[in-house]
Amino acid sequence: LKAAELLDDTMFYREAHRLLFRAMVALTERGDVIDPVTLRDELVRRGDLDRAGGMEYLGSLIDVVPTAANVDYHARIVRDKAVLRRLVEAATSIIQDVYDGRGSSSEVLDNAEHRVFQVAQLKRSEEFTRLKELIWPTMERIEQLQAGHGAVTGVPTGFVDLDRLTAGFQKADLVIIAARPSMGKTALVLNVVQHAAIERNIGVAVFSLEMSKDALVQRLLCSEGLVDAQRLRRGQLRDDDYPKLARAAGLLGTAPIWIDDSATLTPLAMRSKARRLKAEHDIGMIVLDYLQLMQGPSDAESRQQEISYISRSLKALAKELDIPVVALSQLSRAPDQRTGDHRPQLSDLRESGAIEQDADVVCFIYRPEMYYGPTDKDGNNIEGLAELLVSKQRNGPTGLVPLYFKREFTRFDNRTLRDTPPEASRG
Repeated sequence: LKAAELLDDTMFYREAHRLLFRAMVALTERGDVIDPVTLRDELVRRGDLDRAGGMEYLGSLIDVVPTAANVDYHARIVRDKAVLRRLVEAATSIIQDVYDGRGSSSEVLDNAEHRVFQVAQLKRSEEFTRLKELIWPTMERIEQLQAGHGAVTGVPTGFVDLDRLTAGFQKADLVIIAARPSMGKTALVLNVVQHAAIERNIGVAVFSLEMSKDALVQRLLCSEGLVDAQRLRRGQLRDDDYPKLARAAGLLGTAPIWIDDSATLTPLAMRSKARRLKAEHDIGMIVLDYLQLMQGPSDAESRQQEISYISRSLKALAKELDIPVVALSQLSRAPDQRTGDHRPQLSDLRESGAIEQDADVVCFIYRPEMYYGPTDKDGNNIEGLAELLVSKQRNGPTGLVPLYFKREFTRFDNRTLRDTPPEASRG
């Protein structure tokens, strides 16, 4: 049934036509032929013959369209009319929301964008591309990659081993960075934001549900300027800190970074804001801090369903805008409760297995000093040592990225496995 590739039963205006289409789809799924006799029998079996107009109406349809030769053309007409009807319905609902005064103007705008976007997706979903039209552009892309000799093809993170492993955060990917509290999730992702925006002039949208804009800016200034964050918070800056802060402020002030610290953020509102930023400023990456603080649908039956919806929405946003979406995530207490090795595992992702399923890349932050103190059982200094465990990469290898955490500057730095804790070197 070729029409089934373009249509579903909701696209028919008349109930009789919806019932006929459902019956034809059912026959096709069972491998039966479709003719007047089998269609009548199926309608009778389903108890829909009279509601579909009876044999007289079925016969009149066959008389009007005696052949299926132009079924694709006719199916596209039905689909096009369905799109127009749904656009009318969306516009009517938007007008009704405005007159009824339901919610704030921002909420009405977000809902309006969502309704129109759903109609637009219905129109775009039919756009298949023949393989031969994809082959040569893909070959050209492969040649470009080869000419780059392993260069970063996505958004660079600034962490050498991570970029070597992932080639940067790739377009349309959902990247999850997860850890237990106080491991440095926000610090790590802000370091990535700094590198992308300052070093590569890539626009980044940061949605912060945990920290305020002021707190984020202070962290960015301390990290970029190598200024002790505790001294800044206590108002005990030294004379040599001011030039560092001024330099950092100059770099950050011209960096294409946008921050939203809305305390209550839904996937719908986030998508609306991100879509506008993409259209106006062509952002190249989105950061969410953090996933479990986002509000899911009110009708979700459980927290697992809510998180699953949020996770799917983030992946859909990455695909729609064709940019990486980096979401921070909390872990369950399982790593703390394990004896011996406290490194996180995929099963530790909190509240929903959907996060692991939807994510293209999953990274875990592990700092042994959080469990063992500044020295390990052999007396070796482990203060500041950190690992970023790439435990899932849909299109690449997994592996361990050694890092060093400078607590006073709230920043991570590059480290090789042979290194002793180095001084901060990125900037």
